[in-house]
Amino acid sequence: MVARVFLTGGKGFVGRNLAAGLLAHEVTTSVRGEEEYFTGFDVVIHLAAKSSDSIDRKHVDEYYSVNTQLTKRVYNAFLKSDAKVFIFFSSVRAIADSYEGVLTESSTPNPLSHYGKSKLLAEQYILTNPPQAGKRVYILRPTLIHGPGNKGNLFALYKFLAKGFPWPFGSFHSERSFCSIGNLTFVINELVLREDVPSGIYNVCDDNPLSMKDLVQLINSSLQRDPKVLYLNPLAIKFLMRIAHFLRLPFNSVKLTHSFVVSNVKLIKALGKSLPVSASAGLVCTFDSFKKSI
Repeated sequence: MVARVFLTGGKGFVGRNLAAGLLAHEVTTSVRGEEEYFTGFDVVIHLAAKSSDSIDRKHVDEYYSVNTQLTKRVYNAFLKSDAKVFIFFSSVRAIADSYEGVLTESSTPNPLSHYGKSKLLAEQYILTNPPQAGKRVYILRPTLIHGPGNKGNLFALYKFLAKGFPWPFGSFHSERSFCSIGNLTFVINELVLREDVPSGIYNVCDDNPLSMKDLVQLINSSLQRDPKVLYLNPLAIKFLMRIAHFLRLPFNSVKLTHSFVVSNVKLIKALGKSLPVSASAGLVCTFDSFKKSI
């Protein structure tokens, strides 16, 4: 079946990859400012958003006008349309910016950033305005999405290690969940094609979390060099973080030294299939793509 797909936010890293990954379907990308004006489509994928960044406090209004209010308008247009499927890209940060244990779809929301809060408000609006029978609505909460062409935090870490700097957090054991663009595209294709996946909220991430030490090892393997690891005490780490903040380096001590593990069990059970890309294989593909950019 060929679906007519309306995609908002198609010019970003994720949007470009999704459009390419949905080649079996007819994909139309929205024009900025006209995201909620669509007709004659089977599926609406709402990806357009004000992304999280380090200057969160300077763009408070934009987070809510884009992530919350725009989502409401697009969703309302979907409810009035003939489209049967609505896929909203939320984020695990709508639930927490850091989390002890394993985060699931039933974890109690406690977002601290305006990015997370604005996404949660959009989720709540969708949940309190269910569609009529025959329509399906999916709220996806991906973890950090990566893949070739991505220039986010993983690229910053890659460049840091590529310059020969040692990894200073060897004394910490932390694990994090990631989401390869290959697995994300696979999930979207399943939701577009199938009618047997129940509507609801789903975390989207690779099957297994990786420790930061494993991540550093994969980067150094991509760089074809032995990893340099320092085992510093917490006081030294705090001092380094102050220097990093002063130099505007892309390091956050919580993200680098604390675990953030997310469960995708609900999604895998609903799909009845395993994801095609392993966590390590996806990251290797991403890191190898960075070589051309440094």
